[in-house]
Amino acid sequence: MAIYSRFTNIIAVPVAFVLLLTGCGDSSDYVATVDGEKILQTELDQALREQYGAEVLDTLINNKIIALEAEKEGITVLDNAIQAEYDELVESYGGKAALQEALDANGLTVESVKDNIRMYQLTKDVMAKSIDISDEELQQYFEEHKDDYGQQEQVAASHIFLEDEATAKEVEEKLKAGEDFAELAKAYSVDTDTREDGGDLGYIQRGQMDEQFEAAAFALEKGAVSSVVQSVEGYHIIKVTGKEPAQQAVFEDVQDEVYETVLESRINEEYMTWLTTKQEQYKIEKQ
Repeated sequence: MAIYSRFTNIIAVPVAFVLLLTGCGDSSDYVATVDGEKILQTELDQALREQYGAEVLDTLINNKIIALEAEKEGITVLDNAIQAEYDELVESYGGKAALQEALDANGLTVESVKDNIRMYQLTKDVMAKSIDISDEELQQYFEEHKDDYGQQEQVAASHIFLEDEATAKEVEEKLKAGEDFAELAKAYSVDTDTREDGGDLGYIQRGQMDEQFEAAAFALEKGAVSSVVQSVEGYHIIKVTGKEPAQQAVFEDVQDEVYETVLESRINEEYMTWLTTKQEQYKIEKQ
């Protein structure tokens, strides 16, 4: 069993699990009706307790153990560190609105997510005290995953995306006659996400776009414009505005990043053993 790893499970908690933590409602409250017959909040609370109660209690006990271990070690998690992790989570979901939609779907709040982040970081910092990672282990991991840390070849590209070949050929002729690429993108492109920016896609690397699109884009020199390129989605005319060659990573430049990755992997591997050992050191009584 692995503990929360970065953002993988941050919103994977069942709605019922969260509702259980909010406490019992008043017996006069109801959550649904069937032909006017009420299903009471207390009935829901009882069902949640029976289904998730033991799991919630174990989680709370484990969190308390981690908090006590952190107190012994003088470990705290700063608010700005939690916010930085939360901001990365927002970015990974494509913005606050998308994240909020995911949270709402799972019955979670921003504060509950930040609590989750805090507990993970606390666990990580506490366990790091007992995990020894040698330079040789880091070097070996880097050599085995070197491609993950290097920079792949990239091109900065813009495109005019068209749904039919006839219009694509028409636009191609306008470009050959000297008309401006960005203005033609605004006038003709059906890609609503990029046309107002002149078709700008930013930097792309292999594996992000359609195979035919990439083959054409990476073959162009900086400043060059392609002929009409057919992809599975439609027709493109591509302009390359920048190129960045592939660069191999240097261990010394990414050593800290490698350490964080290896540490997280070791924590996930050793968490249950570590937790079991800690549970034996505390007097735990369930009522």
